[in-house]
Amino acid sequence: MAKIKYIECDGTEHQVDVPNGLSVMEGAIRYTIPGIDGDCGGACACATCHVYVENGWMEKLAPMEDLERDMLDFAFDVKENSRLSCQIKVDETIDGLVVRTPARQY
Repeated sequence: MAKIKYIECDGTEHQVDVPNGLSVMEGAIRYTIPGIDGDCGGACACATCHVYVENGWMEKLAPMEDLERDMLDFAFDVKENSRLSCQIKVDETIDGLVVRTPARQY
């Protein structure tokens, strides 16, 4: 289990324990975190789970694959620290991860 902090675009924080094996998106859906929709259910077929990963965490995550990079083309306001939360798997190595939601999803 990992403690994940989700910060909404307005600054509202939600810190929850997400079980290992789920994705960061699935944790957001399970705990009804606003700003992460996950319309495709985690199939990396949309960009409605776009998040910004806080400084210091990008290098601790598994590298982004080409499909995720391509899907980010459909997200709004993509930045260097953008990821699709459906592609970030939860385990103890990301305990304390902080992600921020964009102002809007596609």
